Amino acid sequence: MQSWSRKNTLSGVRIRSQLDPHEAKVLRSVIHSVVAMLDERVSDSPHDELEELTGMRSGNSAPPTNAVVARLLPDFCRHDPDHQDKELDAAGVAELNGALRSLNEPEIIDDKKAAAKALLDTLPAEGGKISLTTAQAEGWIAAINDARLALGTVLDVHDEMAEEIDPEDPRAPQLGVYHWLTWMQDALIVALAGQH
Repeated sequence: MQSWSRKNTLSGVRIRSQLDPHEAKVLRSVIHSVVAMLDERVSDSPHDELEELTGMRSGNSAPPTNAVVARLLPDFCRHDPDHQDKELDAAGVAELNGALRSLNEPEIIDDKKAAAKALLDTLPAEGGKISLTTAQAEGWIAAINDARLALGTVLDVHDEMAEEIDPEDPRAPQLGVYHWLTWMQDALIVALAGQH
């Protein structure tokens, strides 16, 4: 992959790069996996008769049981036993999270899927040149971030983890993809900010 570059054109700013066929295939596969997990979460949403009457959607109130989906759709707040507000205990926080999740999760999933679609729609199937508007680049950043979160959860990436692991470790190839996604996202942010 070539690093991202920012070009001012007559039609506006373009963010450009190029992927080889293998890179495009890997990126497409990872993004499709994230979308499939989000689609499964949507299909698990309860049937809501009020939605049929009002058009107001509601989502799951329970947190995801899948660790990857839970990382993509985290709770809105956490219980802090040291916090002075005794009115909001662990049960109150869980109830608040359930209500916020039910109200906001459908739109959050829509936004994540829209970002994934923006990436997939502008990713050449067989690799090649990429030229993005700033809005498309922002979609790529969001979609790559979700892919990194998903892959990082599967690989149990954490701050104390070594940059490289034993090549015989079955996670080694996926960790390489994780680092590549991290680099791609960082380079895209730098180019979008006009620092490249």
